[in-house]
Amino acid sequence: MRNAVDRRVQQSLNANFVEQTSDVIEIAKTQLTAYFTGKRRAFDIPLITAGSDFQKTVWHALQSIEYGSTISYKQLAAAINNPDAVRAVGTANGANALAIIVPCHRVIASNGTLGGYGGGLSLKRRLLSLEEKTNLYITTQTKG
Repeated sequence: MRNAVDRRVQQSLNANFVEQTSDVIEIAKTQLTAYFTGKRRAFDIPLITAGSDFQKTVWHALQSIEYGSTISYKQLAAAINNPDAVRAVGTANGANALAIIVPCHRVIASNGTLGGYGGGLSLKRRLLSLEEKTNLYITTQTKG
């Protein structure tokens, strides 16, 4: 899957991958570190997405799923006003090249199971657990 995503991004942007740093990469590193330490709930990094209009619609909707929350693929399809596109939403979710920043890990199956995840289900479980623990910590700190 990763190779397919990389090829799509390269073709769509007519670009090659060059290993280097930039201001945006440094901001992304800082924000990802803050996310993993429980100090950041959302990202405000300038993004360029490479995909179909439908995929971009799904990815934009993913960014509105609140930290520590989950929705089903069916709910996500309804949220983009395309309730019959549950499978297509799942496929677009899997094609997301900006995982974590565009939080596709917050989408689960309608029956409450995790569904799929490009990084593997153990990683999806860990990300959801991280967000849940952070939410519990913040709630406790607010009350106390």
